[in-house]
Amino acid sequence: MVLPGRPTVFLGRRAECALFDRWQDAVKAGRGGALVVLGEPGIGKSALLDHMASTAVGFRVVRAAGVEAEAELPFGVLHQVCAPFLATLEHLPGPQHDTLAAAFGLRTGAAPDRFKLGLAVLGLLSEAASRQPLICVIDDAQWLDPGSAQALTFVAHRVGAEPLGLVFATAGGGLGGLPEVLLTGLGPGDARALLHSALHVPLDEEVVDRIAAEARGNPLALLELPRVMTAAGFVGCFSPTDNAAVPGRIEDSFRSRVLRLPPATRMLLLVAAAEPTGDSALLWRAAARLGIGVSAATAAEADGLLSIGTQVVFRHPLVRSAVYQAMPPSQRRAAHRALADVTGPSEPDRRAWHRAQAAVGFDEEAAAELEGSAHRALARGGIAAAAAFLERSVALTADPAARAERALRAARAKQQAGAYDSALDLLALADRGPENELRAANSELLRGQIAFAHSFGGGATPVLLRAARRFESIDVSRARDVYLQALTSAMLAGRLGDECRIAEVAHSARRVPAASVPRASDLLLDGLTLLIVEGREAAVPVLRRAVSAFTTEELAPEEEMYWLWLACHGAGLLWDDEAWRLLATRLLRSCEERGALSILPMAAATRAGLHLLSGELLQAASLAETAADVTFMTGAGPVPYTEVGLAVFRGRENDAAAAIATATRDAMARGEGMALTYLQWATAVLHNGACRYDQALESARQAGADSNVQRIRNWALAELIEAAVRTGHQDLADEALRELCRTTRPCSSHWAAGIEAHCRALLAVGAEAEDLYRTALGRLECTGLHAAVARVHLLYGEWLRRERRHLEARDQLRQAYEMFVRFGMDGFAERARSELSAAGEPTHKRRSRFGEQLTPQERRVAMLAAEGATNPEIASRLFISASTVDYHLRKVFRKLKVTTRTQLARLLQDGQPILGDTDRS
Repeated sequence: MVLPGRPTVFLGRRAECALFDRWQDAVKAGRGGALVVLGEPGIGKSALLDHMASTAVGFRVVRAAGVEAEAELPFGVLHQVCAPFLATLEHLPGPQHDTLAAAFGLRTGAAPDRFKLGLAVLGLLSEAASRQPLICVIDDAQWLDPGSAQALTFVAHRVGAEPLGLVFATAGGGLGGLPEVLLTGLGPGDARALLHSALHVPLDEEVVDRIAAEARGNPLALLELPRVMTAAGFVGCFSPTDNAAVPGRIEDSFRSRVLRLPPATRMLLLVAAAEPTGDSALLWRAAARLGIGVSAATAAEADGLLSIGTQVVFRHPLVRSAVYQAMPPSQRRAAHRALADVTGPSEPDRRAWHRAQAAVGFDEEAAAELEGSAHRALARGGIAAAAAFLERSVALTADPAARAERALRAARAKQQAGAYDSALDLLALADRGPENELRAANSELLRGQIAFAHSFGGGATPVLLRAARRFESIDVSRARDVYLQALTSAMLAGRLGDECRIAEVAHSARRVPAASVPRASDLLLDGLTLLIVEGREAAVPVLRRAVSAFTTEELAPEEEMYWLWLACHGAGLLWDDEAWRLLATRLLRSCEERGALSILPMAAATRAGLHLLSGELLQAASLAETAADVTFMTGAGPVPYTEVGLAVFRGRENDAAAAIATATRDAMARGEGMALTYLQWATAVLHNGACRYDQALESARQAGADSNVQRIRNWALAELIEAAVRTGHQDLADEALRELCRTTRPCSSHWAAGIEAHCRALLAVGAEAEDLYRTALGRLECTGLHAAVARVHLLYGEWLRRERRHLEARDQLRQAYEMFVRFGMDGFAERARSELSAAGEPTHKRRSRFGEQLTPQERRVAMLAAEGATNPEIASRLFISASTVDYHLRKVFRKLKVTTRTQLARLLQDGQPILGDTDRS
């Protein structure tokens, strides 16, 4: 705390000041980061930030602060942070330029996604920091509007190799896991020194000690309380039974000081408290409308409650709060009415908000203005602000029908902002309006989408099914889209949902025919429902048309977000790896380009699944890390499919077992049956790789018992056949093979034929088995599924060794071993090495060291650079700055001893130069 009148002396906070000094040194050296200063009101957060800013030599410091009254207006604080740099917008890539321009109302266009906005802010601030080290200081962060909070915390998490730092001060909770500095009260010596500086009467040391103890070292309490206490109060000090929190005592002291002021001064303070921008010209215009003259400020300024210059500055945010709460509602409304009257047309949203706060009862004109503000907020990407405007407009609307429609729109905005409980309350209000079938259908749909967002389980399915049926008589195309959403929900719920529900959805959807020229989504719905109702033979041609349509047709962004995952599922059902690869890549790129982070984890898992089957574990790991980052930022995501798959394919048994156990609990809690089947399949793969065939058989049987329509069950049948053959359960293997053939034969793809041939080979003998193994290799080598090819080499080699054809066995086993090592599939590699040794060729135990040489972020940057992505493209896809990409790429080149991206790509493609030998056997 800075002593009054002695700004160069800073009492206490020595450890915190030293921490800030070290942090500033790191930022200046290009190791950017963020800090959050936590503490109760009055504890000295702002004073510490002032001290830090004054000692930030060589930095440009930008200050901003949240204001309680502005907490629902869009991007207010973000604009404070970015305003000094908006003249340099043209230096940003086009999409980032457009995103910021839309958010700040500099242009019209599509609303920016909140995470795309965060990336644009990161680009703007990083570009500014490249010219001069930059620190952004955000005070009172507990009152950040949601849009500003999301964008700034996004930047804080992603800042890396640039001289850019962010410091937040908040009296609330932490900010999304950022590093924290907790401020507590001053020590006894510093507290006494500060208290003595504020005393206006001499006191006994015993009384001083009691005041310091009761203030608990809170600097503002130590400075403020002596100003209002009488001599008698000093003698009595605080009552020992007074357990009120110190911030409450401080606010009470401010309130008592306010109430002693003249009426005109109190009203002037109220207008200042209700006007969050601190614009003194606006304050005096509003005061004039209330008949308040300039002289009214004298008493407040003399008492040290505020100062009025070019800006209105309160002594502390608690003064603003105390003033507003101390005044009666009628005077608050009068203040807001005056402010609305004098707020110009360039600030329509603030004017609308003041009018709404001034309203008594219903006010259609104010409600309509708020609705207009909501539209403007949506256009700028301010979903939370739009929701707040719309919610207030509902309260001001008298007409029941208009009230219900506004409640529905407000509920939709609340749902998009993630405020699900508020959305459901507003839907209940909308449902009480006059009967309207379209509104009822939309309300049911929104309720189902909220249920789906809460959990991927089956709870949403019946609600979405009711919504789809309502839409049948209103809009057939919409009805079919909602049926597809209901089907998605039912399929994800799988066996953990109502087993009859998926059939009910399919039969209901079949009764609603598509238009004469069906959309890709129509074909997909028809194909999936045919599969459920009539079987694979009838469904495959339609599914094939649907998948082809999705690979060739242009789709609207929302269609890509909703349906490409399901189209990937359809491709998997067809055993069509090429279509799966194309569609999954397209979905992932669409999510990255649009900043659709709520969907990105599932998109990453879908693409990563094919990477695993292709033996591309490094690429899968990169996507797993991206998904984990996004899940951390958004606070939600699906079961970590890729993390589990990686641990299994790498053969890391302890990691895999722990990940599977955690993910199984999560899947059960969420009611996500499809995830449960995936985890059981993954467990079977893990055990087959380790030759624990009894355990593999049990897991594969559990996964294969899932009667729902999904590709993962089909994969589990192949694991079941291998485990059953190895454990002597011929009947189980025969039954599983028959079931597998029912899925592969109608599809006639290389993948389907290869998998069927390799499973048949496991059950065959003599020349037939050999022919089948060779057929399996020939067909699978036409795909990109190299892990499957390696497993067939392994199985073929094992069969040859049992046939005592050791020379040929060694050739197959050697190929399998080299492939598994190159992929990083250490469990299967050890199985192949053991078989190779048994066939007469002792082999060194080897594994890839790539994952040990690079950090996860370096690996992700390396993979994208090897694919040919530019630094800005990598930055966009990993949600980091281009300078951070450059920093990581230089480290990658140095560690791997390459000098060009071409060399890097070749290194990652063949893997051989980074393989090492360990543990000769």
